[in-house]
Amino acid sequence: MEKIASFKVDHLRLLPGLYVSRKDKFGGTTLTTFDMRFKRPNREPVMDMPAIHTLEHLAATFLRSHPKWAERTVYFGPMGCRTGFYVILEGDHSPESVLPLVLELLDWVDKFEGDIPGAHPAECGNDADPVKAQVEQQFHIRAVFIYPVYACKARVMA
Repeated sequence: MEKIASFKVDHLRLLPGLYVSRKDKFGGTTLTTFDMRFKRPNREPVMDMPAIHTLEHLAATFLRSHPKWAERTVYFGPMGCRTGFYVILEGDHSPESVLPLVLELLDWVDKFEGDIPGAHPAECGNDADPVKAQVEQQFHIRAVFIYPVYACKARVMA
């Protein structure tokens, strides 16, 4: 089998940030997949599962409830390597065009209080994981996405 495109990216040089991973066309519809990378692969400790699971629940809830983006949100979920998330949005988008949405999302997560949405046995296959993931949120995520130029342009180290 041929190596898929994402395995051709040099993960030793990959930096945290917001990148277009791929764009797929289905008839007249374009789906843009974003790589929302929070950690440097193979250089930093990966995110822990409770933090990933919590951010998955919160971000999916936020995106699917957003007044502008709910109808265009196809998917939000973790990378298997635990260094970030994939976001799939309907339409032909750039990192710059969705950065305000990502910053709004992170601000909402940072200020979130109350029960984690979907964190009950009838709603989730692993209801033990979701907890408020403030440590991950404050430790790294804001530092990555607060600077639009860094978040959108600096995909790899020289």
